[in-house]
Amino acid sequence: MAGRIEARLKELGIELPQAAAPVAAYVPYTLSGNTLYVSGQVTVWNGERRFIGKLGQDFTVEQGQQAARLCALNIIAQAKAACGGDLDRVVRVLRLGGFVNGTPDFHDQPLVINGASELMMQVFGDAGKHARAAVGAPSLPGNVAVEVDAILELA
Repeated sequence: MAGRIEARLKELGIELPQAAAPVAAYVPYTLSGNTLYVSGQVTVWNGERRFIGKLGQDFTVEQGQQAARLCALNIIAQAKAACGGDLDRVVRVLRLGGFVNGTPDFHDQPLVINGASELMMQVFGDAGKHARAAVGAPSLPGNVAVEVDAILELA
């Protein structure tokens, strides 16, 4: 029987991507006690890079929100892998760190990262409310538009 969070994903019509393998010298997540640290997730869907370019030049804020949402889907996929497939083990999303590849005059990083934050609240309800940072970057790996990392509490 599917768990509560899997049922919620289905209800929302959300499909998770495959948990992406690292592309450099790091692991996709680490677990210390009940705290799960998920490495920065970029705009990849099952191995295909998407949203390549800069906010304020190649993408609108709304497109950036879609990119951040994709990063959050990848975070959830990594959490699912870390939890042995049981997303009901996620007690709380503690923090998201969002990085936005933008032009020097782009200043709407918080609005962009809302795409990730809102998804966490849709999926996990009150447990999805979190602390957050939204930072501008002159470039990101592979020239992706957004990268998001996460800290989660597990049962």
